[in-house]
Amino acid sequence: MEFDKDKKWYNARIDPYHAFRMDPASLVFHYGQSIFDGMKAFYGVDGKIRTFRLTDYVKRFNRSARRLCMPEVDEDFFRETIRTLIRIDKDWIPKSKGTALYIRPCMIASEASLGVKVSSDYLCFVIACAVGAYYKEGFNPIKIWVTDEYTRAVKGGTGDVKTTCNYGGCLFAERKAAEMGYTQVMWLDAIERKYVEEIGTMNVFLVIDETIITPPLNGSILAGVTRDSVLKMAISLGYKVIEKNISIDEIIRSVEDGSLKEIFGSGTAAVISPIKELLYKGITYATYDGTRKNISKILFDEITALQYGEKKDSYGWTETV
Repeated sequence: MEFDKDKKWYNARIDPYHAFRMDPASLVFHYGQSIFDGMKAFYGVDGKIRTFRLTDYVKRFNRSARRLCMPEVDEDFFRETIRTLIRIDKDWIPKSKGTALYIRPCMIASEASLGVKVSSDYLCFVIACAVGAYYKEGFNPIKIWVTDEYTRAVKGGTGDVKTTCNYGGCLFAERKAAEMGYTQVMWLDAIERKYVEEIGTMNVFLVIDETIITPPLNGSILAGVTRDSVLKMAISLGYKVIEKNISIDEIIRSVEDGSLKEIFGSGTAAVISPIKELLYKGITYATYDGTRKNISKILFDEITALQYGEKKDSYGWTETV
């Protein structure tokens, strides 16, 4: 669908996948007014198709729009159009556990202008595609490089919303990590280069002395829907949960004294990824013990059981389509 200042949102439709024609002066190419989000639809063990926290993802899409001075969508209408798209594309949804239909809503500034300004025109579109596991390792633990040279976001910036400009700046460090044989980057805060903020495109959790710890949402960390799911589910399962700043030095000390039980990341794409190793300042630290029943695996199993209809959803997070 398109937007202009007079018509507002108009011409909403569902088309076959196709290329766009855009003016080279479209503001998205020059000044970065672009947002997106990501959600999934799952083929359940009972043959039903489910979404997971769709309403929350749509609300986050609008929060991103507000931050980038872009027009908000009608949440009820947008949610129902996504459900309609899922129904139309239902035969594309893979049926094996661990797979899903990935849904990518986007909004871009389409006004043609070379002046720095808020666009008057926008294009909003949604892509759907079948996906498997996000990381080739699947749920198996991954290796992480901790960088104190590159940063992802700073308070007061756009790190807490889903805008494309957050991701381009991360690619160099992520490529460097891959060249060293590591799956992703652990980002530290941009001011002191000290406090852990995110892992790649995931929120981060630590288990120290049976307490689950995650950094608070401080303005530079994305408010992950999976992060929120982990917090609420962990509390309901009886775990102690704390949101607090934690430094990389504290983490290293907890590895050395044995109080660190595990580290894991959470996000829509991977759900939960356990971390088996950190590389920091040239030294590697083992952070995963495969001999114990890890909390990350318990939470992964609980969340995916809801997504695939294996358990009754007492949280009200899933909807059949």
